[in-house]
Amino acid sequence: MHKIKKYANRKLYDATDRRYVTLEGVAELVVNGETVRIVDNTTGEDITAQVLSQILARRKGGKDREVPTGILAELLRKGPGSVFELGRRYASIWQSGLTAAEEELDRLIDRLEREKKIRSHEKGLLKKDVLGYGESLRKWMRDKIDQRTREILGRMHLPTRDELEVLSRKMESLAQKIEALEKRLEAS
Repeated sequence: MHKIKKYANRKLYDATDRRYVTLEGVAELVVNGETVRIVDNTTGEDITAQVLSQILARRKGGKDREVPTGILAELLRKGPGSVFELGRRYASIWQSGLTAAEEELDRLIDRLEREKKIRSHEKGLLKKDVLGYGESLRKWMRDKIDQRTREILGRMHLPTRDELEVLSRKMESLAQKIEALEKRLEAS
C-alpha cells in the first residue's frame, strides 16, 4: 500500500517510495493495481476518495480508463451498494443471452434430428453436454462479476451495503442508549 500525504500547497508525497508524485502518478499507481491511501498531512483525514474523484474529473483523454458518468451518478444516487446492482444487471443481460442461446440450441438439435444427422437418443446427451458448458460459463461469469465488484469497492475504499447496514444498526443502538441516558438525567 502506498501512503501518500497531501500538503497544504497541494503537493503529494508518497511516503512509501519517499518521493513526490503528481496526480497522474497516483493514477498510474491505481491503474497498475497498487492500493493507495491519501491523507491530509495537516489533519490526518483520509482523502483518498476525494483525490481519486479529482483525478477522474480531470481526465479527458483515454476514454477506456474513465469511469462512465452513469456509474458515477448511480454511486452518488444510491451509494456504494449500487455497484453490486450494476453488476447484477450486467449478469442478467448475459443470463438473457444464454437463455436465448439455449432456445436456439433446442431448435438446432431438433433440426439435426429431423435431418437424421443425429439419433433421438443422442439428442439428450448432446443438449446435456452443451448446457453443461453453458452452466459453467454462467457460474464463472457470476463469480467474476462479484470478484471485480468487490475489488472496485476495495480500491475506492467505499463500504458495502452490508457494512453500511451494520453501521446504521450500531448508530440506532447508540441513539437509543443516548435517549435513555437523557431521560435518566431529566428524571434526576
